[in-house]
Amino acid sequence: MLHCTNEPNVSIPQLANLLIERAQMQSWVIVFKALITVHHLMCYGNERFTQYLASSNCNFNLGAFLDKTGVAGHPQLSYDMSTFIRRYAKYINEKAISYRSVAFDFCKVKRGKEDGTLRTMPTDQLLKTLPVLQSQVDALLDFDCTANELTNGVINSGFMLLFRDLIRLFACYNDGIINLLEKYFEMNKKQARDALDCYKKFLIRMDRVAEFLKVAESVGIDKGDIPDLTKAPSSLLDALEAHLASLEGKKPPTSSASTNS
Repeated sequence: MLHCTNEPNVSIPQLANLLIERAQMQSWVIVFKALITVHHLMCYGNERFTQYLASSNCNFNLGAFLDKTGVAGHPQLSYDMSTFIRRYAKYINEKAISYRSVAFDFCKVKRGKEDGTLRTMPTDQLLKTLPVLQSQVDALLDFDCTANELTNGVINSGFMLLFRDLIRLFACYNDGIINLLEKYFEMNKKQARDALDCYKKFLIRMDRVAEFLKVAESVGIDKGDIPDLTKAPSSLLDALEAHLASLEGKKPPTSSASTNS
């Protein structure tokens, strides 16, 4: 199917709509596999596939999905997997919305100091882009499973795709935050306020990412594939808050304010 997305004579809309139809079935196995296939094609297929999902306002309306068939006499499994299908569909929708908003896939852009997309992005564009990235990260983390819930090959396949996305998203996110901090002391008051808000949200998401990665490690993902999440010292947040206070003509706070999500 990956090969199909690169064939000029294959209709991407037809392929996407076929998978969307499969995702409207009642069986959790069929629906989950359809979503995994969509996610796989977004990750590894031709970009035309993601472009179509983003531009056509395709939406996996699975917010109320519940498999009542009790596949193979396991009603509890059907119920549990239905929960993860709803969360997974939400993430795939958010991945398409992100692409529609910024016209690129956060998981595929260049990363790093020299030519990383978010590392070199101008301030105004960066402040508009980071909230889009944060929304996609949030939707991924909302999958929120434990190692004990990864009980079958279907959900495991979805989890692995989410893990790979998260590693790339977080690297991109990190690039954006480094860029933000490097520009912070040259920003005007509104930009600095928005940037500080982005940084506080980043700190909260770091904790949630760490929880997700613990699950990944506990199910056997190689430690070498899991990034280090060493936090910056709290004195950095103090310095950022003090600078914003000076821009606003306020007395600097005495210690780090509690972060808000």
